[in-house]
Amino acid sequence: MTAQTSTSTRETIVQLLSNMQDGKEIRSYLQRFAQVDQSRFAIIKIGGAILSEQLEETASALAFLHTVGLTPIVLHGGGPQLDETLAERKIKTSKIDGLRVTDAATLDAARDVFIGENIKLVDAIRQQGIAAHSLTSGAIEADFIDRKKYGFVGEPTSIRLGLIDSIVKSGAIPILTCLGLAPGGQLVNVNADSATRALVHALQPMKIIFLAGVGGLLNADDEIIHSINLAADYDDLMGQSHVEGGMRLKLQEIKRLLDDAPLSSSVSITTPAGLVRELFTHGGSGTLIRKGELINAYAEKSAFDGARAVTLIEDAFDRKLKPGWWGAAAISSAFISETYRAGAFLARVDAPSGPFDYLDKFAVLEDARGEGLARTVWRRFTKDHPAIFWRSRTQNGFNAFYDAVADGSVKRDPWTTYWLGETDFARIAEIVDIVSSMPHSFEGE
Repeated sequence: MTAQTSTSTRETIVQLLSNMQDGKEIRSYLQRFAQVDQSRFAIIKIGGAILSEQLEETASALAFLHTVGLTPIVLHGGGPQLDETLAERKIKTSKIDGLRVTDAATLDAARDVFIGENIKLVDAIRQQGIAAHSLTSGAIEADFIDRKKYGFVGEPTSIRLGLIDSIVKSGAIPILTCLGLAPGGQLVNVNADSATRALVHALQPMKIIFLAGVGGLLNADDEIIHSINLAADYDDLMGQSHVEGGMRLKLQEIKRLLDDAPLSSSVSITTPAGLVRELFTHGGSGTLIRKGELINAYAEKSAFDGARAVTLIEDAFDRKLKPGWWGAAAISSAFISETYRAGAFLARVDAPSGPFDYLDKFAVLEDARGEGLARTVWRRFTKDHPAIFWRSRTQNGFNAFYDAVADGSVKRDPWTTYWLGETDFARIAEIVDIVSSMPHSFEGE
């Protein structure tokens, strides 16, 4: 490894560590990713614009993954570069149903562009001291969609997993282009989304990653949506007026991808610079999309499984509740994921100025963190309870999330009391006193 490579990798590691409360997060994610076969860790799709504008950042992020023992399967496009080459060669093309009509001259240009971009990416990764191998054709088998209508455009029919596996086992990162082989060995142009979908179907990866310049999907205020739980959010999102055009198509495509992937799979949309943070920190950097699970709302304590709720709370906090706590807890409502991996338990507490909603326990299992499930539960119960108070131990690593979502907080060791939706300072001061003096819930406190 050259000095330049060592410095670049070191900078990436510093970037990662600077976004962590401690080393627990990276260990947790590395253990989780290491449990799957290396060729099924992640598929990373890279757009042509990223290769043109952020090649070094992309190569550095991929090199870091390889350094920590993870080998992604990389697929790239080259749309902007192909447009430029076609213009230079004075080749006119059209699109039908979103697919580029590809005659012989266009296919020659596509081949030259995609192979050229592939070589550039492979060389950039090798400059980082990491092995990478080109797979410009042969890995994606395809058949003509409609030779008369689209020309040399193919739909993937299968993936030669042996080729990909052999490269991974050799210690290199496979770099694929969107070129397929039709029967008889004819080269065909393959849509990047179709190629990604075929890879997902064949490999069933844990992670599916799209590197994009914007770094995520945007809400109506042009802010990045941190997480999307398709089971709970898809219909609502598709009904929003700002979800149109490219974003609408992207959501539909991602839903198709995840419908064909294991429940544990997820899609991340991020930038090359944010890739490491997106993969290895709970907060992430971009948009994380999962099939997810529904969040069930309960209006009374007797409506849900109390034993499973206690197990969730104790496992999430890694502590035992005091004997009799659950029986005495005045839980007035609860919002729990289908699998009891995350839940919010609220109580209605009296105060001189009037009762208030108190978030008694917000519990998320370790293996559910980083999935966006915490944010999904949070959005669900704050929709019904826009004004709430809660407390957390001041040294709790989860406080970074609370700091981001709360309107304010007051620290009184060992507790920090948070609130959301309340603007009356006199009432806030009154309730902070009440919350700070509440008895402890767990044994040994």
